[in-house]
Order: sequence, then structure tokens, then C-alpha cells
Amino acid sequence: MVIQRFKELLKQTGIQVNGTHPWDIQVHDDRFYSRVLEEKNLGLGESYMDGWWDCERIDEFIYRILKNSLAERIQGGLKYLLCFLPARLLNRQSLNRSHLVAERHYDLGNDLFLSFLDPYHQYSCAFFRNTDELDHAQQQKLMLIGEKLELKPTEHLLDIGSGWGGLARFMAERYGCSVTGINISKEQLAYSREFCKGLPVVFQECDYREIRGCYDKVVSVGMFEHVGHKNYSTYMKVVFNSLKDDGLFLLHTIGSNRSAENFDPWLERYIFPNSELPSLKRICGAAEGLFVIEDVHNLGTHYDKTLLAWNERFQAAWPRLASKYDLRFKRMWEYYLLSCAGAFRAREVQVWQILMSKEGVARPYPRCCR
Repeated sequence: MVIQRFKELLKQTGIQVNGTHPWDIQVHDDRFYSRVLEEKNLGLGESYMDGWWDCERIDEFIYRILKNSLAERIQGGLKYLLCFLPARLLNRQSLNRSHLVAERHYDLGNDLFLSFLDPYHQYSCAFFRNTDELDHAQQQKLMLIGEKLELKPTEHLLDIGSGWGGLARFMAERYGCSVTGINISKEQLAYSREFCKGLPVVFQECDYREIRGCYDKVVSVGMFEHVGHKNYSTYMKVVFNSLKDDGLFLLHTIGSNRSAENFDPWLERYIFPNSELPSLKRICGAAEGLFVIEDVHNLGTHYDKTLLAWNERFQAAWPRLASKYDLRFKRMWEYYLLSCAGAFRAREVQVWQILMSKEGVARPYPRCCR
């Protein structure tokens, strides 16, 4: 009964169990069916890690599930529903808990991340305008940010959540500005300081709530997803107080179409602990009374291609990573990259670049970067 019900649900999306299409799944363990019906996306991801099923094109499999709203037709059991309880009762992104994502994800090892990222180590959506090449697309993304911020050599840029220092290095090299990056990942900070040696760039180990000083421009790329809606107002006030009156703030973040506890239980458990995707409504609500929103640019369609490029490089690098990471980790990582690609393809999630000012800019905002 359970197996038949599952197959009928999949059939509505054009997916067959043990079929011949690249998006069809090959089931190796019949426990898979009840596990997914009980635990939804948590059970789907864990059962892939356990080797209970395979699929030639996981990205296309996930795309078809999401595009046909299949997940909404499966209620899930108590174990799945309990995943969301802490988000309702607690501030999962409090100052005391903020280091968890750094320790469990960003500090996994520079060898892992640098094996599939571009030379500027951009762990965020690239901008594939008139190119199919990842390295070029990531430089275009950085140039897009620099042009939107109208960076000048005399200015001081604050980079909130500075990663491996690639954005700071690019802006210092191309625009001649000075940069202060803040981060809570010890691995990233150590690498960044070496990577940007000799440039007007400094890095500080601190949480965004501990930022001090005043800057000409502020940028945050791929960090807001770790803030949590209970802290959005605090975040915006910190940025407001850190920005000069005539300055600009660019927020680059993955986002959700809906305002809710927006996290995937599997991603939360295995990839980004305590993560939460913001909605535009919640971002704008937190910015209200502080910032003028100058521009909103959706780059979401570019993330599908970015993730596929990352997975291709990760697979090529696996032989030299295999001595440190086991096969279950490999399956976890490829499921992460490819399932996310499918989610962006289905337009379930977005990427926004939101440009804000404190007082509004009098000049027309240039749209040359589209």
C-alpha cells in the first residue's frame, strides 16, 4: 500500500521508480518509501546518504517534485513536524549559538571548498551574463556589486561575513578602496589574512552584533541566511549605525517566496545549522524606518548554473578528497549541491541583491549591470 501510494504520487510528476529517464529514481531498499512519507525532505536526503536510492539527475528529480508541489501533498509524521518546533520557541541564531554554522560547515576544511570554487573563492551565486564559465561569471558578480556600490579609491568598505576574503581582495584590487571584513569562522579568517596580504584589507573575528566603526559602504553576501527573522531588526540597525549618512548598503541573500520558518530540515541538520531564508516582506519590514530601498535585483536563475558547476568541479576533485572524507560525506555533498540546483530551477527560492541608502540618492540609479 505504501509503495503503491508513493509510486502514484511520483507518477503525477513524470517520475518513475526504477525507470529509464535521467530523473527517475532507482530504489535499492524498500524502507525508502515509508521513510520519505514520514519524514519528507529529511528522509529523502538521509536515505540518499544511506545509499537507499540513486538518480542520474538529482537536480531534475527535485525540480519535478517541487514544480508539481508534491511535497505539499505529503503531510509527514511527528518526527518531521518536530523539526520546526525549536524555530518557533527559540532564537536559534542568538549570539551564543551563532558560531555553530561556522564550526559545522565553514570550518570543514579549506581543501573541500577551494576544490570547487573560483579563484576569488565565491561561495555564492555567480552572474552568468554572456558567459558559461564559472570563474568569469563570479568576477562579473563581484563587478556587479562594486558598480552598484559605486566604490571609489578613497572609501572604506565593510564586508559582513567575508568568507575566504575574495570579495575584499577583488574590491581592493579593482577599485583601490580599503576593506574591513568580519567573520566568525576561524578557518576562513586564517586563509583570508594570507590571501589578502599586502592589500589595504583587514579582517576581524566578530559577530555582526559586535561591529564598531563607521564606513562609506557596506556589503553582505551570503550571510543574511544565518541571521534569522527574530534578529532582522537588530541586523538592520547595526548596518544603519555602521554606515555614513551618504553611504550605500548592498545585501545579497538567498530568499524565500513565503514568510515562514523557512528552512529545509535536511539542510539544517547536515549543511547549514540554524539557517533560515528571509522573504522580501521580512527584509523590507526590518529595513522600514531606516533605509530607502534603491533597487531589488533577482539573480535566482543564475544559481542553478552555479551549483551545477560546483558539483562538476567537486566530482572532479573527489579522488584527492577521498582520503579525508568518506563516501557518505560525498553523497551528502552532491545531494546538497544538486537538490539546491533543482530548487532554484523550480523558482522555489531566489537570490536578491537589494541596494539601500539612508537618505535616498538624488541621481537616477544606473541599470547598466542588468
